[in-house]
Amino acid sequence: MFKVLGVSGSLRRASVNTAILRAAADLAPAHLQVVLFEGLGDLPLFNPDLEEEPFEAVLRWREALSGCDAVLISSPEYAHGVTGVIKNALDWVVGTAEFENKPTAVLNAATRSVFAPPALKGTLQVMGAHLVEKASITLGLPSNRLTCEDIRTHPEFSRLLREVLQELEQSTLQREPLPY
Repeated sequence: MFKVLGVSGSLRRASVNTAILRAAADLAPAHLQVVLFEGLGDLPLFNPDLEEEPFEAVLRWREALSGCDAVLISSPEYAHGVTGVIKNALDWVVGTAEFENKPTAVLNAATRSVFAPPALKGTLQVMGAHLVEKASITLGLPSNRLTCEDIRTHPEFSRLLREVLQELEQSTLQREPLPY
C-alpha cells in the first residue's frame, strides 16, 4: 500500500483545500491511500526551547510524516504568503529528517495565488523534500466554496488529481536513494 499524507494549510471547516485532499483520497486507486492529517490546529506555536520534549501533537505530526511514502500539501495564500498554520507545522520539523528526500507536491486551488506556492516549495526544498514539480499544480477552481463532491465529480479536476497521485507514486519509484 502506497501511503500519501494529505496536509491542508487551512483550518477552516469548509476549506476548499481540505475538500481537494478529500477528493484526492476518494479518487485514489485501490493500492494507494491518501490519509489526511487533521492535527495541524493542535500544534503549539513553534519554540525551539520546547524541541527537547515536544508536545504530543508534535510527535503525532512527526510520526505521520515518517509513516508515509509521500506528502501532498494543499494550502491557500494569505496576504501574499504561506499560511501561518503550514509555516508553524514546518517549523516543528525543520530540524528533523521527516521531509528529507520525501516526495512532496504542493497543490494550489486558485490561479490568483501566485506568491505562496513558490515560497512553500522553497521552504520544502531547503528542508530536503524531494519536490515533485509534475505533481505540484494549480487546479484553477472557479470558487472557494466547492465541496469534495464538486471536485471529485468534475471531469477536469478529478483527472488532474488522479495525475497528481500517479506522479507522486512514480517519483517515489524513480528517486535516487540517499547517499548514507
